Order: sequence, then structure tokens, then C-alpha cells
Amino acid sequence: MNMLDRKPVDRIPVGCQPWEATTQRWIDEGHLPADSDVYDALDTDFRAGGWWGSVVNLDFEEQILEDDGKTVLVLDGNGATTRWKKDRSGTPEHVAFKCCDRQSYEEWIYPHIIQLDPRRIPFEEYRQQRATAADGGRFFLWHGIGPFEMMAYACGHENMMYGMADDPEWIAAMAMDYVELHIRHAEELFAKEGVPDGAMFYEDMGFKQRPFMSPAMYGELIQPAHKRLFDFAHSKGLKMIVHSCGFVEPLLPGMIEAGMDCLHAMEVKAGMDICRIAREHGDRIALFGGMDARTVISNDREKIDRELSEKIPEILRAGVPYMLHTDHSEPPDVDFETMVYFFDRGREIAAEVLRGR
Repeated sequence: MNMLDRKPVDRIPVGCQPWEATTQRWIDEGHLPADSDVYDALDTDFRAGGWWGSVVNLDFEEQILEDDGKTVLVLDGNGATTRWKKDRSGTPEHVAFKCCDRQSYEEWIYPHIIQLDPRRIPFEEYRQQRATAADGGRFFLWHGIGPFEMMAYACGHENMMYGMADDPEWIAAMAMDYVELHIRHAEELFAKEGVPDGAMFYEDMGFKQRPFMSPAMYGELIQPAHKRLFDFAHSKGLKMIVHSCGFVEPLLPGMIEAGMDCLHAMEVKAGMDICRIAREHGDRIALFGGMDARTVISNDREKIDRELSEKIPEILRAGVPYMLHTDHSEPPDVDFETMVYFFDRGREIAAEVLRGR
């Protein structure tokens, strides 16, 4: 909380979000007991809960259209057909979408998101995660999927990009509809289970070296929805962390203007540079992540030490609030001992800088 409030800290906070397959590998290798909590095992500083998914039609039973042993082709409650790998988490291949324009959106999506549906709200999971966070002295995040990402699940990036050019009013309205969906259900969740410590939304708005849209288009079509969502979080006393994979640096001024308090993940392979972002925007936002996951995946401690030593001192000496994390969730390639070293060495380097201020 002090980090997000730009107050002095005794140490930098750390976080990880390993894939299920990663945690299972660590369990299988004996590093964690089967009922272990990875956040306790690695002594990280936050937990998250409250995600109610990306599918809008809760009455639709997901259909497996094809299973080739390695992948499955799935038709979901958004009317989206996507191909998923069976052996690991990740982003699916976009195959087909019934929602492709304003008319199909109003037919397939809109009727399912205009009213409160308690089935969307994971009351018990949120209650348990919040209590566990409190028992462990950890920061508790309400997390979910932002409007840009929700639209991508509904109509795919290609249809969404065409919509931005051909029918921008539809895209702007759809983005706001999804935000109102979040707020409607969050009000119910918070009223019954209590307010969290912060909020984090996933919003992958870029690919390599480019965002999906220009800053002007972001300002016209997405920023109003972001501002509405961020203002809601602030009205509850919550800092807003935005996760965005890809190269989104050109969009940062607009995201900051909308009210973003902290940026995650600053994906190195997409062209993001946490030190450059710290210099240009660190007086207005906190930073979370930015350490090249490929370096951690290498399990090479010299490379990891170099990554941490080159970035953490520059960020902290500039007075930028920072939380240690890679620029991605941790895949099964990462050794458990590597993750422990990453956090221990990162804390050690940060402590040296903080003592020297």
C-alpha cells in the first residue's frame, strides 16, 4: 500500500503469478506439498480474487468441436470459436466469432451483460482469498478483465480493429457496456464481502513494437471506459493497477490521464523498457514487473543477477515506486530454485539502494 501511495517502504514488494502447470511441476518435484500455497512458499506480497471470467452467456454449455490430442477447438458462450493447447496455459488461436459488428453484438452479447447476474460473482472464492490475504498480511487485489480485453474475447481483435475504423461509436459503446457490467457486479460483491485493498485489470492492448490502436483512437474509444472504471475504483479507495502485454508505451499518457495508478507488466520482448518508462512517467505512476521473463526462464543466475542489477537501482534511485515481478506470468520452464533466487536477489539489491538513499 505504501508503494502505491508513494510513501517510504522498508523493502520492495514482490509478486508472482505462476501458471497452474508451473505450480504442478514444483509440486511434482517435491518443492511444494500438494496442498501448498505458492504465495506462502515464495513469501510474495499480494493475493487476488474476484475474477468472474470473460464469457457472457452463462446458460450456454461450452462445446468441444474438435480434439486432435494436442489442441481442442471450443465454441464458448460468447459465440467465439477458439483453439486451445491442451498441455499448457496461454492465449488461444482465434478461429471465428459470431459477434463481428454492431448488429451481431446486439444479438449475441448485449442482452447478457445489461443486468446483474449473481452467478457471475465468485462470492466464496473472493471471501476465502480475502481472508487468506489478511491472515498472511498480504495486499488483496480485486482483479478482472478490462473492456478492451473483454471485447477481444467477444469479437476477436480483427473484428474489433475493423469496428474501430468503420463503426467507432459501436466500439465506444461496447467498451462502456463492459465497464458497467464490472461496476454493477463489483458493487454487489463489495457490499456483501467487503472492499479489497486494490484493483488490477488485464488489458492487453499491444503487440510487438506497436499498440493495437493510435493514442488518438485510444483517447476517443477506450479511454472514456477506462476513466469510468478507474474512477469507480478510486471512489472505493482503491489504487488501479493495469496489466497490459505488448508495446503500449504510446498509450501511457492517455492511460495515466484516465487514472491508472500503476502499470504492469512492461513486456521486454515487445519493446517495453521499464527504465525508460520510469524516467518518462515514474513521477505519476508506480511500476510493477518489467524484468525479462526470458532471463528467468533461462534459469541462469548470472543473467538474472545482471537483469536485476541493471534495472532495480535505476528505478529506485529515481524515486519511482516499484514492485518486483517478471514481465509475464511464470511458465513451467522456471525452476523453483530460480524463482526463490530471483526474489531473494531482487530484495537484496533493492535493500542496498534503499539504505543508500
